[in-house]
Parts: sequence; C-alpha cells; structure tokens
Amino acid sequence: METPPLPFRRTIRRRELHQMIPLAETTIYDMERRGEFPRRFNLTPRCVVWDLEEVEAWIEERKQQSRSGKSSPAPGPDVNQRITRPVRSRNQ
Repeated sequence: METPPLPFRRTIRRRELHQMIPLAETTIYDMERRGEFPRRFNLTPRCVVWDLEEVEAWIEERKQQSRSGKSSPAPGPDVNQRITRPVRSRNQ
C-alpha cells in the first residue's frame, strides 16, 4: 500500500524571514533558544530554513496579543550579566 504524499509546506530562507520579521539575527536566535519563535532547520548542511506556516502563525499570535492588550512586556536584559566598565569623566 502506497503512503499518501505529504502536504506541501513552503519554507523560507533567512532573507525572506528578515523581510517578514524586522528583528536582528541574534534576537531571533535567542527567541528560538527560549522557545518563543519557530525553530530553523537544515535542508542541507549549508541551507537553513524556517517553515513559513509556523512563522505566519507566530506573527498572527503576536498580532492578537497586541490587539487584546494581554501581551506581557518583553523581559529586559539580565543586568547581572552586564560587564561594567569605569565611566570616564569628560575632562580626561
């Protein structure tokens, strides 16, 4: 018995993703690690893609949260990890 073909799932590469999501690469990567953004996957060792349907669902979810007023503010940076440098006075 032959298995039915998988439904067509469109994937997008980095350039298309950045046209849809105007966030820095590191922001997207950090959100992926925290489970807050769809995960990328490799088609080949040098070709990374995202599932377009998952990205569109993420955008829609963010839009609904924003419009309902139920979105929690994005967490701020962890200031305990900050590397401090001495502040120079302007006279130096």
